[in-house]
Amino acid sequence: MSPNSDVRHYLRCLPSFQVVYILKSFVIMLGELDGLQIEDLLMSLPVGRIGCHADGVTYIIPINYVYENDTIYAHSKKGMKIDMMRKNPNVCFQVDAINDLLNWESVIAWGRFEEIFDMHEKTFIMKKIINRVMPLLKGDAAHPSHGFTANAFDVGEGVELILYKISLDKKTGRFERV
Repeated sequence: MSPNSDVRHYLRCLPSFQVVYILKSFVIMLGELDGLQIEDLLMSLPVGRIGCHADGVTYIIPINYVYENDTIYAHSKKGMKIDMMRKNPNVCFQVDAINDLLNWESVIAWGRFEEIFDMHEKTFIMKKIINRVMPLLKGDAAHPSHGFTANAFDVGEGVELILYKISLDKKTGRFERV
């Protein structure tokens, strides 16, 4: 057990007024990430969450992505997320790196969904996604479209693969550290 987990265990056993007194002796720092820290977090994580809204329904879903030049690139099959983003292209994107409840970083960004139709751009983006995702997949059945179909060769024949980008126009980030 690490010293931090020992402290957390101890704090859980105390009445709340004693926890407040003890926590005052720790330096808990909350703050905003600067632009470079925001960029680093967006570039370093393989999974983020898209928030979209259409017809009175809000939907949040995790995606694999590639981030480059203020743009999120991703792929999907047709479904609720794509239908909603086609209706309302204004979306939110969120990533977080959580070490524990007192040590985390989070970025929230807003942007606009746009489907990619150009074949050259689709090929270029799909290669980036494959290079990003494949090292993180394990097993014989692993392929870049793992959530859409059981076999990679089904993409394009039985399953339409949709590539899209989210051009970000606003980003903010926060952190907490002990």
